[in-house]
Amino acid sequence: MNPNPNHIFVDTNVLIGAYNNDEKDKRCLQYLFSLRGKHLYTSALSIAQLVSVFQKSKSNSDIKKIVRELLSKFTIIGFLSNDIKESLLLEYTDMEDNIQFVISRKFHCLHFITNNARDYRKFVNINTLKPIQIRTIQQ
Repeated sequence: MNPNPNHIFVDTNVLIGAYNNDEKDKRCLQYLFSLRGKHLYTSALSIAQLVSVFQKSKSNSDIKKIVRELLSKFTIIGFLSNDIKESLLLEYTDMEDNIQFVISRKFHCLHFITNNARDYRKFVNINTLKPIQIRTIQQ
């Protein structure tokens, strides 16, 4: 698998932070939305996690608005039992990270944007960036 430098995967924690008004995460998404020729991806798992977190603090109407915006800006990558089985073969400690990594590989994402960059440094063929490092990705 050759990762594509134009494919950028955004992890759940960045999405949740951005829509909870975390300034670094908001600026990160704004920058990503401004890039031309790049394809933004996140996972169906991330959307489900975001909805679950926000049901405790936001109205259903606000959550739907957020999800609609994400649908308009990102390609949402689904996952199946085979993806979960593949993630079980990885020898890393965080199962959810393993699943997200496997999902991101389905669309050959080179860049993986997360606030938990240290958790992903063990994965190969992926450029893990924190939101504050996002400007290293050029047009």
